[in-house]
Amino acid sequence: MGLGVLVIFGIFAVLLFQSFSSILLRQEKNYSYNAISTASERLEVQDSELDISHVKKILSYDVAPPHEANGRNVPAPYADSTFTSLARKNLAVSVYDLSGDLVFASRNVPYHFRKSGSNKDTVVYNGHNHVFVASRPVRSKSTHSVIGYVQVTNTLKDYDRTRGQLILIFVVFGLTACFAIILLSLGLSSWLLRPIEALNEAMRKLSQGDEEKALQTVRVQPLTQHDELSELSELFNDMLDQMQSYIEQQLQFVEDVSHELRTPVAVIKGHMDLLNRWGKDDPQVLAESISASLQEIERMQSLVQEMLDLSRAGQVNLHFSNEKSDIRAVVMQVFSNFEMIHPDFHFILDNDLKKETVVKMYRNHLEQIIVILMDNAVKYSQDKKEVYVALSKTGRYAELVVQDFGTGIPENDVQKIFGRFYRVDKARSRDKGGNGLGLSIAQRLLEGYHGKITVESAEGQGSLFKISVPLEIK
Repeated sequence: MGLGVLVIFGIFAVLLFQSFSSILLRQEKNYSYNAISTASERLEVQDSELDISHVKKILSYDVAPPHEANGRNVPAPYADSTFTSLARKNLAVSVYDLSGDLVFASRNVPYHFRKSGSNKDTVVYNGHNHVFVASRPVRSKSTHSVIGYVQVTNTLKDYDRTRGQLILIFVVFGLTACFAIILLSLGLSSWLLRPIEALNEAMRKLSQGDEEKALQTVRVQPLTQHDELSELSELFNDMLDQMQSYIEQQLQFVEDVSHELRTPVAVIKGHMDLLNRWGKDDPQVLAESISASLQEIERMQSLVQEMLDLSRAGQVNLHFSNEKSDIRAVVMQVFSNFEMIHPDFHFILDNDLKKETVVKMYRNHLEQIIVILMDNAVKYSQDKKEVYVALSKTGRYAELVVQDFGTGIPENDVQKIFGRFYRVDKARSRDKGGNGLGLSIAQRLLEGYHGKITVESAEGQGSLFKISVPLEIK
């Protein structure tokens, strides 16, 4: 950009310099043409060839007597104002006879007369200044024959001096502009490269320090300007947030699995120790130990699968961000399946969607969320076996409501039910086969698709879960 400004300034300076030079040269030429015209008009009255006596008489300055001015004698102006142009300090008028010999000169002639080019104008350089030379043949008014030649040489000192001053001014302005552009470019580049420097610094800290600790603390400061570098900084921060989230998920996964597997492993080990000591010889003890161990193994298998589902739920935005599904068809399928496998329950469906309704969610994940909500409604509605399901559309979301009329959730526990392994009644939940991960999985999946889940519950009256899934906007 700075180079472009300098090029534009250079072009502008050259054009301006040429314009001023042309104006000045044209002015000096006009002075020369006036002088040569004045001299030619006076000399044309001659009938014979120009000679020194006649020319001096014709071109001599007639000076009036001095007059008083403020008590002092001062010279009077030239009596004939037409010769004023001949008196310019840098202009010389010279007259030549038919042979090309000098007859008269108002000043020293800096350029030798050439008879062959007596009707041409030219600008020459004499080693110090440019000189404008104009020459014309003089024709007698009466005989119309050439009686001599007039040449005007205008030493362009003012022209050269003004051009030099213009060049100096443009050079000074050019150097000033260069210096200003350099300072501006340095400041602007420093300002524009701040996001890159911040990114480099953040990457340096990540590579040199403790990765886990650095991911928690290192971030690029938000920028006020809204450009590509600002977007890059935001993407970098988002990437660090995701990396930190994945590391936390892995650590939480290991911690949760270790905690939850401790009990079944201890139970199985206890039975194996019992059998190893003396229980293998007692058929009843052997059968009970094997049955209990298999039950704990099945629970461990279910727990590991749910933990894997929970871990994958946090990464749906990476693998399933462009997936779509028809929420109406999925709800109808899950609803029919639950009616079939739980014939003792009364399921009610209030469906306001009369046609295909596409949402931004992978079908299997949507089905998994609905199954989790329906399964919980069945588990905790053993007294009043009734489940109400409603499907509708509001604004940019499709909404699904699953309501049961079972045990409900105490007010103090409503905000905790989405935590990992949290059970309102741990003993009863374990008897029903739950690990406390279903709602955590549902919430994590919905968050990955920019949806949400809410709950309303009253202890002893039942619970109402509502999920909102973004619609595909066409």
